[in-house]
Amino acid sequence: MACCVLQITGLIFGGVGMVGTLAATVMPQWRVSAYVDGNIVVFETIWEGLWMDCISHLGIRLQCKVYDSVLALPPPLEVFRALMCLAVVLSIVSFLMAIAGVKYTHRTKEDPQGISIFILAAGVAFLLTSILILIPVSWTGASIFHDFYDPKVPVPLKRELGAALYVGWVSAALLITAGAMYCSF
Repeated sequence: MACCVLQITGLIFGGVGMVGTLAATVMPQWRVSAYVDGNIVVFETIWEGLWMDCISHLGIRLQCKVYDSVLALPPPLEVFRALMCLAVVLSIVSFLMAIAGVKYTHRTKEDPQGISIFILAAGVAFLLTSILILIPVSWTGASIFHDFYDPKVPVPLKRELGAALYVGWVSAALLITAGAMYCSF
């Protein structure tokens, strides 16, 4: 019975992690404009994401512009896009494998080897997905910290951590937990 509860819990964590991976990929709030030097009058907020930049004027009007050229993007952004898209696809595949493993576990008790292959494959896929998420999210977070405390970077170009990074870190943590649960069977 405890085995089934852990499998369902892992399935829930994996599903929430999968949705979080998709959300972090499409959210434009990877880098958010920072307000430094005591300026309390803020007319616009700038969001930079993997797919577009957005500017919010006084919190009333939001303008977003998708990046025009893929070739004009900086190489790290191209790699981050690819890693996050790969993470989305792999999270969906691993979630489907986890569903198949849980269904197969409840239907038959005769072939424990077949059960462990489905569950183990889902666990490894969840762990691999979390690594694919952690690379771009943590790299972006580290570059934001570096630029924020670098005196050579002008104040208008300083950015803060956006909500998409937090969603990515939480999703990776949930996927690591689900992967560890499934690999322990």
